[in-house]
Amino acid sequence: MNTPLIETERLILRKFTEDDMEALYKIYSDEEVNRFLPWFPLKSMEEAYLFFQERYAAQYAVPQAYAYAICLKKDNVPIGYIKVDMEEHHDFGYGLRKEFWHQGIVTEAGKAVIEQVRKDGLPYITATHDRNNPRSGGVMKNVGMKYQYSYEEQWQPKNILVTFRMYQLNLDGNTERVYQKYWNTSAVHFVETDV
Repeated sequence: MNTPLIETERLILRKFTEDDMEALYKIYSDEEVNRFLPWFPLKSMEEAYLFFQERYAAQYAVPQAYAYAICLKKDNVPIGYIKVDMEEHHDFGYGLRKEFWHQGIVTEAGKAVIEQVRKDGLPYITATHDRNNPRSGGVMKNVGMKYQYSYEEQWQPKNILVTFRMYQLNLDGNTERVYQKYWNTSAVHFVETDV
């Protein structure tokens, strides 16, 4: 089953390949695009290749993986990425080159990936965003996720204190489930009322 190809009205969601290194580098080297992400921007094509091996090739080797290149149908070149992790948190994450922001691309891709993981039996997904990046929370709301709580974490490798907002979408009808791990492991956690 491993990373099934998905098509939407405007997009092809597919695996990254070794032929995508230049496009992958464009996405992951941009400081603004990667500002709120847990890694430093890539500095070279060599780093891009290593990042691909660690982050994508390794995931594609496991039986169930959702780690997609977001490509426009017109040229099938990656302009962003979207993923759902298979660890317990089932973290939903995404990034997009800034010249494609504000066109609903990540929302379109996100709805399609969520439909795929629902069909494949994932019970829920979670997502977190830095409180200073509310647009990311907007995407989470647009795909049907609900805010649950906020928590503080000393974020590595950047070593900065971040207040995260945690969103969740239950896909199996269990409306009461809230993923508690971040709440339980953070000394500072709270529910915001104005999210």
